[in-house]
Amino acid sequence: MQVQPYLFYNGRCEEALEFYRKTIGAEVEVLMRFKDSPEPPQPGMVPPGSEEKVMHANFRIGDTTLMASDGCNSGQPEFGGFSLSLTAPDAARAEQWFKALSDGGKVTMPLGKTFFAETFGMLEDRFGLGWMIIVEPK
Repeated sequence: MQVQPYLFYNGRCEEALEFYRKTIGAEVEVLMRFKDSPEPPQPGMVPPGSEEKVMHANFRIGDTTLMASDGCNSGQPEFGGFSLSLTAPDAARAEQWFKALSDGGKVTMPLGKTFFAETFGMLEDRFGLGWMIIVEPK
């Protein structure tokens, strides 16, 4: 069994996918736009003018596949109650990812040594998605 996050970016999905591609090497495997659907959208689900928005995407970060969409394209994304945890191979890579992902976002806990990790920090990226960057102890 697999559990995969499905992230709704409310109109900013393509921007987010490009941001993750540049910052942490995400690879988009599938991208379908609302205009590509063989069925018309259900009333009230897709605002007019959203034909170019992302209906569904699969993307990979390392060995993990995530799914994403613009959803109902209603404005600012809202992510609450969870964060994505990214394990870095070393402190230099953790610093690189942390700096890149926090650009335009908010650092909630600076990177540093903890009792449970060589390096650990938390942030919200420019889309409001929470990330935890960790280098596990050796």
